[in-house]
Amino acid sequence: MFSLREVLGAIQSYGKAHQFISANRLWKWIIIPGIIYCLLFMVGIYFVWDYSGVFIDYVLNLLTLKTWIEEVQNGWVNFLFLLVGFAVRMVFLLMYFSFFKYLFLIVGSPLFAYLSEKTEAIMQRKDFPFSFEQLMKDVARGIRLSLRNLLYQTVFMLIIAILAFIPILGWLTPLIALFVECYYFGFSMMDYSFERRRWTMKQSITYIGQHKGMAIGNGVVFYLMMFIPLLGWILAPCYAVIAATIHLQQQRLPDAR
Repeated sequence: MFSLREVLGAIQSYGKAHQFISANRLWKWIIIPGIIYCLLFMVGIYFVWDYSGVFIDYVLNLLTLKTWIEEVQNGWVNFLFLLVGFAVRMVFLLMYFSFFKYLFLIVGSPLFAYLSEKTEAIMQRKDFPFSFEQLMKDVARGIRLSLRNLLYQTVFMLIIAILAFIPILGWLTPLIALFVECYYFGFSMMDYSFERRRWTMKQSITYIGQHKGMAIGNGVVFYLMMFIPLLGWILAPCYAVIAATIHLQQQRLPDAR
């Protein structure tokens, strides 16, 4: 289970992130990577939506369900399988978003690490000494964690994709998939702060396991922003990492021992 207070705290951090970005003129670090993210994201959506329809037709034909639906000619049956098809497509979109999101997290890891560090430096009014070697270590650790989260999330999403073909239960699968997505995305955004404190991956995983609401809350707002075409797609990634950093800074995390 997770704490509703932690979820709300993570959500409120986005408002603080907006004020922080405006006050410290960080827009150039937000807009340029956001535009690149937006363009790549739109191209991917087009292909996934198209090919998910092909996959649904293939499965229905394989199970001879399409022929049965045509023979029955019942409006309720048609409506039922229409909802099932929509649920399957939504799950496929979320699966695509998972893979795309992690790819972007891996490629953009140096930028996100820098934004998180800059945010904390401004809040604490001190500079963190730059070390290219340490930056590369942080990037490598971020990539390892992203791949670990991708593996776990893929297993969950495949199970959810199978459940999506079950009438009634399948209608709930997009919501379940969304919560899984929010948790693992928020985890990735929060880990940049853990890296800076030299926490091990085990320590990070343990902390997130004890504070699932923080990760879910961060991910929820990110996904809500993604429902806003163009503007939300541009702003969401960098807003998420800054919001996570601000929220964790308020928790007064200890350095690794």
